[in-house]
Amino acid sequence: MEKQIVSKSKVISFAGAFIAFLIGSGFATGQEVLQYFTSYGYFGMAGVLVVYLLFLYVGINFITVGHEQNFPKGSDIFRYYCGKSLGTFFDYFSIIFIYMSFVVMIAGAGATINQQYGFNLSVGGILMGILAAGTVIFGLGKIVDVIGKIGPIIVVMSIFLGMASIFKNPEGLAQANNIIPKLNLMKASSNWFFAAGSYVGFCMLWLASFMASMGATANSKAEAKLGAIYGATGFSLAVLIVALGLMANIEQVAGTMIPSLYLASNIHPVLSTIFSIIIVAGIYTTAVPLLWSVSSRFLNEKTIKFKVLTMVLSTIGVFVGLKIPFNKLVNIVYVINGYVGILLLVLMFVKTLKTQNFSVKTKSSTLKIDSEI
Repeated sequence: MEKQIVSKSKVISFAGAFIAFLIGSGFATGQEVLQYFTSYGYFGMAGVLVVYLLFLYVGINFITVGHEQNFPKGSDIFRYYCGKSLGTFFDYFSIIFIYMSFVVMIAGAGATINQQYGFNLSVGGILMGILAAGTVIFGLGKIVDVIGKIGPIIVVMSIFLGMASIFKNPEGLAQANNIIPKLNLMKASSNWFFAAGSYVGFCMLWLASFMASMGATANSKAEAKLGAIYGATGFSLAVLIVALGLMANIEQVAGTMIPSLYLASNIHPVLSTIFSIIIVAGIYTTAVPLLWSVSSRFLNEKTIKFKVLTMVLSTIGVFVGLKIPFNKLVNIVYVINGYVGILLLVLMFVKTLKTQNFSVKTKSSTLKIDSEI
């Protein structure tokens, strides 16, 4: 039996990395929360609950399976759940999607700096490309350490922003459900339940290989599991409160590229400046592991070729990310890939059921043999 060593600092680091990876440009800017949750009114809040439960399931599965199987490559987790053929499809599809998501991060950084400071879009995009490539070159261990510390700070700031926005305009929250249908908001899906499923779907394609690799570094299954539980809980709580904050000010944030910056400036101009930095940090914490996931899929991170590939991918990402509007990128890239992620979720359920049935049959056979003896 495995000795269940649990390091509190490592649990916090895992949870922080989980949260930080999910924050990205979509969440930190508020654009993702607006399209997937707030645009559905009160039903969108039910969507957050669905997302939380599914995040618990996929997060615990990815990180504990990564710990138990210790895959040569994190992307091998797709073959574990889906078999050789479908697993290979998900492996390559996820790499394409992950790189597309990195492009979204570049666009988000450019849009944030542009809205807050009036600089050209290229300033934020190029800065993010340089920061992401520079960090990836140092390897996975450094990535988990860096983003694991930034993630919880961003969540705390986001929760503060959401709560302050609610308290500042509680009447807006009460009226939001009647106002939202009239605003023609950009939505992730035709209804709130599909939107929630799509949200978890695209996040799964991000998380799978990264969390499997992270789980392999855990001291025990219990340590890995706790990291996923705290990460899913912290992130989902932040999503709920930010979604409510946006609902309370829905008429003002509708149509804005960076809704979170509007909420911050509505509270105090200084907070807007501070939160613009928080948003860029949130984008950074997701851009880095996304870029690492693509580069490490093809080359060993300790090689010179890995570093060259990372710089090339970052440069291309900056060029493409500054050509397409940020809110359109979020809607197109995340939504399409979210439905592919739902298929992965179904296959995970099937694998879990098969594994549990096998486990029950094995225990039953063992008990029968013991009784006969």
